[in-house]
Amino acid sequence: MITAEELHWGCAGIALAIQGSGLAAAGIAASGTPEQIAEWVPQCFGSDDQIALGAYAVTEPQAGSDVKSLKTTAKLDDEEWVLNGTKVFITNGGIADVHVVVATVDPELGHRGQASFVVGKGTPGLRQGKKESKIGIRASHTAEVILEDCRIPVGNLLGGMDKLNRKLERARSGQTAGSSNALATFEMTRPIVGASALGIAQAAYEWTLEYLADQTVDGGKPALEEQRIQQVLADVATEIDASRLLVQRAAWMGRNGIPMTGGQGSMSKLKAGDVTMWATTTLMELIGPYAQTTDCPLEKWFRDAKIYQLFEGTAQVQRLVISRMQARTYQERFAEAAEIAKRAVNRSARSGATSEPAATAA
Repeated sequence: MITAEELHWGCAGIALAIQGSGLAAAGIAASGTPEQIAEWVPQCFGSDDQIALGAYAVTEPQAGSDVKSLKTTAKLDDEEWVLNGTKVFITNGGIADVHVVVATVDPELGHRGQASFVVGKGTPGLRQGKKESKIGIRASHTAEVILEDCRIPVGNLLGGMDKLNRKLERARSGQTAGSSNALATFEMTRPIVGASALGIAQAAYEWTLEYLADQTVDGGKPALEEQRIQQVLADVATEIDASRLLVQRAAWMGRNGIPMTGGQGSMSKLKAGDVTMWATTTLMELIGPYAQTTDCPLEKWFRDAKIYQLFEGTAQVQRLVISRMQARTYQERFAEAAEIAKRAVNRSARSGATSEPAATAA
């Protein structure tokens, strides 16, 4: 978390270019077998002598945060999977050494009919489409990934065939299931996205303090002694610190294997993304017209900030995830409490029935 924040303090685009491979690695770690993890995760990063890149390809033209609507298909043909579809807004898309592609195996099952596949560099049928020109994080490569009859070995299915068949069988029989692999990956990586956003907010805040230290307001009063300015800076500092604590809590839970059943990963990303966008906007308003010129670094931080309300689930989707997970957790806790109360009543009733004959005999 500290590394992510500090790298983004320097430049969000360069930081994302460096860290973008981590999402692909997380996807492999979340779904793959131990053997697949050992083989493919190192290839997402390479070595000191030969740097490699990873890409996690989920988003599609008609399916962004709504992963259950993915149209990219994977069909088994003897000992190969054949992938077809288009992915958009993919970090390192088309240039990565390892692409992790989420595709639909059974469209009738929604997200429960999906699986993740590893596509190696140079695989026929995989190519880069349009490279995006973005308002922010411009140093990071973002592009379409186009899959046209892309054939990969059956062993490139993350988790293996037995695991997929069991998953599909449960789904077809109507058994309850958890979230999709893509959603599970995002919940674990969202604290890193939150930390990254806070690096931008912290950089903007520190620059503003340094800039205002040399400024005066009406009457020659130092700007940092002006109450209206102090009020704004206090709010920005407080919101950044509050967001950081949410990020650190989620990171701690993930590191220690504590399930984020209340949406703690989404909370951290939501709060940090919203605070970063608000902070950069507020600080630009505080500085005035100079802040909207390209000579002022605030305009770059402002442009970089917006994406953190959009990718890996928009702010609106984060709120949906949190509310649903909170409701589910409450219902589970309520049911557990009701069961405990029921057992206590039953024990009390049995105890009363046992002691009654003794009292009659006395």
